[in-house]
Amino acid sequence: MSSSGASPPGASAPLPATTAALRQSDRPKSRDLRVLATLWGFVRPYRLQVALAAAALIVAAGTVLALGKGLGTLVDEGFASGNAALLDKAVLVLLGVVVLLAGATYARFFLVSWIGERVVADVRRAVFDRVITLSPAYFEINRTGEILSRLTTDTTILQVVVGSSVSVALRNVLLFIGGLALLMITSPKLTGLVLLVVPLVLLPIIFFGRRVRRLSRESQDRIADVGAYVDESLNAIRTVQAFTHEPLDSERFGGRVEQAFATAVRRIAARSAMTAAVIVLVFGSISTILWVGGHDVLSGRISAGELSAFVFYAVVVAGAVGSISEVIGDLQRAAGATERLLELLGTDSDIEVSDSPRPLPSPVKGAVVFDKVGFHYPARPDWAALDGFSLSVAPGEKVALVGPSGAGKTTVMQLLLRFYDPAVGSLRFDGVDLRDLDPQQLRAAIGLVPQEPVVFAADAWENIRYGRPGASDREVLEAARAAHCLEFLEELPEGMNSFLGERGVRLSGGQRQRLAIARAILRDPALLLLDEATSSLDAESEREVQDALDRLMVGRTSIVIAHRLATVLKADRIVVLDRGRIVQSGSHAELLRDRDGLYARFAALQFDQAEALFDRGLPEVAAK
Repeated sequence: MSSSGASPPGASAPLPATTAALRQSDRPKSRDLRVLATLWGFVRPYRLQVALAAAALIVAAGTVLALGKGLGTLVDEGFASGNAALLDKAVLVLLGVVVLLAGATYARFFLVSWIGERVVADVRRAVFDRVITLSPAYFEINRTGEILSRLTTDTTILQVVVGSSVSVALRNVLLFIGGLALLMITSPKLTGLVLLVVPLVLLPIIFFGRRVRRLSRESQDRIADVGAYVDESLNAIRTVQAFTHEPLDSERFGGRVEQAFATAVRRIAARSAMTAAVIVLVFGSISTILWVGGHDVLSGRISAGELSAFVFYAVVVAGAVGSISEVIGDLQRAAGATERLLELLGTDSDIEVSDSPRPLPSPVKGAVVFDKVGFHYPARPDWAALDGFSLSVAPGEKVALVGPSGAGKTTVMQLLLRFYDPAVGSLRFDGVDLRDLDPQQLRAAIGLVPQEPVVFAADAWENIRYGRPGASDREVLEAARAAHCLEFLEELPEGMNSFLGERGVRLSGGQRQRLAIARAILRDPALLLLDEATSSLDAESEREVQDALDRLMVGRTSIVIAHRLATVLKADRIVVLDRGRIVQSGSHAELLRDRDGLYARFAALQFDQAEALFDRGLPEVAAK
């Protein structure tokens, strides 16, 4: 975009690290795991798979508990009695139970993993669908790298939890409840000892769990910092290398990586301490129970088989508690990740869409009216980009906007595209207030050629067809030919099918500009917005493209921003802006009559320089 009011200085620059840190610290922190319940809305459509997974989970947990009963019978009636036939039968039954356990475990793992992948895919789509509709104002104060982190890292954490940890947690809860019940049946006395240990096990889980949850959120924020810095540096790689900034950027990136590492280490240490404490308490208790139970066997109060079954169930219960303590760490990380994703899903665009938007008149004519518009960019609330701005553009009129940088020229285009809404005044398009229109219908009637054209990492077909996705190949070729870019595109190794590279790096600046013009030609809009559309072209290419633009603008409302006055001499009207206000308006000849006016000063400066260059024998430079 042009600097002429596109945004206040620094609005598009990355926010300082301190600002980002403040914004992160202001986020509400997850106090419990109830935030995970909000994921049920994404799980609900797959209730059948959830039911099947639950059934497999119950079968798997039941077979594990049945093994304990079989073990006790085997010890008492097989080993103790010396009954070989019973031993053979018990082994066969045991093998059958193992096969059933394996089948149930397979079904549980497959179904739960499928649900996890499906839910995360739906979450990613929902988050992206929401983010892509947010107004540019949101991205002025939020880093793209952090949003990418939420779409990738945070959703990956959810995948682990939904596709694994929740299943493990439920399985171990069933084992814990079932094992505890069987412990009571086997030996109430020893079970009482087990229950005395449970509060001791819960204490480290509660104590360390809070710290793990806090550090998990902090770790995710530090990872977002890393992603944001990489995104910024790689997007500006030419600037980084041109200013030999690689060592400093590497040092700063290393600092962010180390911060993320240090936070992760603290989280891992807290979680490891929690797991170790649980293991010591659980298995220390089992040792004590074995000692007490052994004396009961020797005294005849219980049989050896009952003690074996009790130990088996005690190990199952202890293992379940240990696993749950580990899973809680995953769930706490997921709670933080879910909270971050919900923040995005709950973010509303500043651009409000009416529940019953008014349609544009048919056919669309492209009449534009600014009525006493006042506007401040969100990043600079103290600076008026437009102040009392009023302008009417008739259908088919070609209006040029000129003025110094920061005068508000590109802000006019931003408001017309309804990237922002004015704080004061109103805008009308074909007589309809922009607030009453569906932004999609409004923008479909507008074609934009920005100063810095965007070329996507795709071939020429897709890049030009971006202007009108339903266009035929013939229409795309005609648009490319009209914009004088068919020649250089056909010279690429695979012609129109050639991959144009990330951000169009395989094309020159002028070629990217002509590709953007072809996109606008294909769109065939009622209103054409040209923001320094020929600024990157050489003299010969500019003449060719200007001819194409002249043909495109015939009978079409056009608003043109230009710093070079030679490109706007054919405009029906030239509007001069300064500090967000219109200071002059008229034709080129009319504006030159006011010798003290801003336009006359611009013209004198530019045309006098051009004449000097011609006098020095540099017509090519002068023409540019």
